[in-house]
Amino acid sequence: MMFESRNPATGELLEVFDLLADSQLEDRLVRARAISRDWRHSMLDERAALLKNVAGVLRDQRETLARSLSLEMGKLLSEALGEVDKCALCCDYYAEHAGAMLQDEPIATEARDTRVVFEPLGVILAVMPWNFPFWQVFRFLAPTLMAGNTALLKHAPNVSRCALLIEDILRRAGAPDGLFSTLLISVEQTAMVIADERVRGVAFTGSEATGRKIATLAGANLKKVVLELGGSDPFIVLDDADLDRAVDMAMRLRFSNAGQICVAAKRFILLPGIAEAFTARLVERVGQLQTGDPLDAATTLAPMARDDLQLQLHAQVQAAISDGAKVLVGGEPQHGDGWFYKPTVLDGIKPGNTAFDEELFGPVAAIVRARDEADAIRLANATRFGLGASVWTADIQKGEALARQIEAGACFVNAPVVSDLRMPFGGTKASGLGRELASYGIREFCNIKSLWVAE
Repeated sequence: MMFESRNPATGELLEVFDLLADSQLEDRLVRARAISRDWRHSMLDERAALLKNVAGVLRDQRETLARSLSLEMGKLLSEALGEVDKCALCCDYYAEHAGAMLQDEPIATEARDTRVVFEPLGVILAVMPWNFPFWQVFRFLAPTLMAGNTALLKHAPNVSRCALLIEDILRRAGAPDGLFSTLLISVEQTAMVIADERVRGVAFTGSEATGRKIATLAGANLKKVVLELGGSDPFIVLDDADLDRAVDMAMRLRFSNAGQICVAAKRFILLPGIAEAFTARLVERVGQLQTGDPLDAATTLAPMARDDLQLQLHAQVQAAISDGAKVLVGGEPQHGDGWFYKPTVLDGIKPGNTAFDEELFGPVAAIVRARDEADAIRLANATRFGLGASVWTADIQKGEALARQIEAGACFVNAPVVSDLRMPFGGTKASGLGRELASYGIREFCNIKSLWVAE
């Protein structure tokens, strides 16, 4: 069995990769376990120095790494450059702030000394998706290493080049042998790793269906698990919203990365006073998007990452139409080379429609019309997902009040939903468990130990 790397813009085969034999996988596990015994006792300054070196390699190799991202995953070169930059910032952030995040917390009791301490769990496995081949890994890796853990990566097969590049970045930065390893392994081998007693936790980002399987396997083996799953984020536009800004952000949030973003706005919930103007403006802007070579600065819409993803999205769009949706623009794959899908706007979306109930992971915007603000909140929450949400209004106090009523891990008012290093990131309901980033993320894979010292 081999993994294939293909250029999504052309379908061209870039490279094939052999999977690790079970004996090679065992060697990686042995090395990870061995170095974990030393790394857990390393000084924070040593860990921080490594992450600073990693950030330096990322910046030194910025253009080369971004080009690799574009060629293998299909994202626009400008987006790929931003992804590499964000990974470097993540390494710097945890190098600078992890000490404070992991500091003992004294607790007042009748004992001489009581405190909470944060200790590493050991070897942690990350199972990561293809849509942000570097960022998804580094937002896990930086806090995990700073907490004193060692890390293994099972990346999506179609970004195996990127997965191996990350391993090379750590090597260039001076990481000890075994501290981080990329595992090109099968689904069956991944299950073996999760069940292995040397692995003490699992971080997963990806689909709800796969997340449920990983959570079941991790739970059966009593492993800590953090899940960041799918989303169907509402984008609520009130009558008093700044129309130009709302449409600008709608375009950015729905069509960046070809719409292949967990926290992308997916359901545009519009109040009556702004619905027609917003929809008309959005359709106009969508019609101006240009597909093409992601390395070409003139291209504004990237291809989808794989042919099966394009087919799945089209099946969902057809189902939505059968459910009563009206196609305002797009609605079909683009003919020719690569796996492009025409940017699409669907109107008349209601609960029960595929475009409302499922996550459409591609360049498709769903227009949902609300009667009033209370109806907008009802519609926003009428989903099994709960990842992100945004509210757009001139009344800041009203916007905050509405945001507090939305069932999601992150709610933004007059701003796009993003993963900010300083804020916890994750979802509720079927969008996942646990948190990444900020101090909450670094403590997920720590043993939060109570230390009680009597007289």
